Amino acid sequence: MMKSNKINYYKDELNDEFSGANITPRVIDENYKYIHKNPLWNFASFLLQNVLSMPIKIIYGKTKFRIKYIGKEKLKEYKKQGYFVYVNHTQVFADVFIPSLPMYPKRNHFIVNPENVSMKILGNSVQLLGAIPIPNNKNGMKNFISAIKTHIDKGHPITIYPEAHIWPYYTKIRPFKAVSFKYPVQYNKPTFCMTNTYQCYGKNRNKVRIVTYIDGPFFPDTCLNLHEQKNDLRNQVYECMVERSKNSNIEYIKYEKLDDCIK
Repeated sequence: MMKSNKINYYKDELNDEFSGANITPRVIDENYKYIHKNPLWNFASFLLQNVLSMPIKIIYGKTKFRIKYIGKEKLKEYKKQGYFVYVNHTQVFADVFIPSLPMYPKRNHFIVNPENVSMKILGNSVQLLGAIPIPNNKNGMKNFISAIKTHIDKGHPITIYPEAHIWPYYTKIRPFKAVSFKYPVQYNKPTFCMTNTYQCYGKNRNKVRIVTYIDGPFFPDTCLNLHEQKNDLRNQVYECMVERSKNSNIEYIKYEKLDDCIK
């Protein structure tokens, strides 16, 4: 992979999106079926997630990104229980499987925006692969929370992208809110983070690979109240990811803030 000269200009680190997708989100409300009791659906989900998609994930990760994981052993101690994993959001397709590979054979579930399950044909496949879409109205929150608890109680990991929006090949960690950290606090489960970094390799150091650092477990200070615990856990994860992101040593795509460009 050669260096890219592309520059993305942004205004808002919290809300700008660079995935390139233009999908009209479906309604995710109290009628959306998060948990399927149909054995055929569950078998199809297991088959797609843990069998059929695995060769594609491995080959794609190795050939396109030469992906390397550092710290996989940290997950082994918790292989018999559920946990939460926070990941920076820097790839359109690969972000779905990057966290899944070091967790295998555990079935990873990941929280996504409604757009991810709104694609024609592919929408159901994304859900079969483990997607848990965020409701776009208050009526769907009860079932959404119930789905998270169900998967965690079954010992499945839950992956969360706290930055929420995709910035391809971004090498820093964008500011993110603490709201999603209420889940590990509420369910008293371990928290990990995976920080995807972009590093050069090759004879001329002109190729880009992903090196993913796995850190944790993190736990909040239980002497604090629940709101403070959520913020404490967020800060632990954020600071760790910021430090790990410093291992990136190449910018395939550059990002510049519009205000800085105008000055």
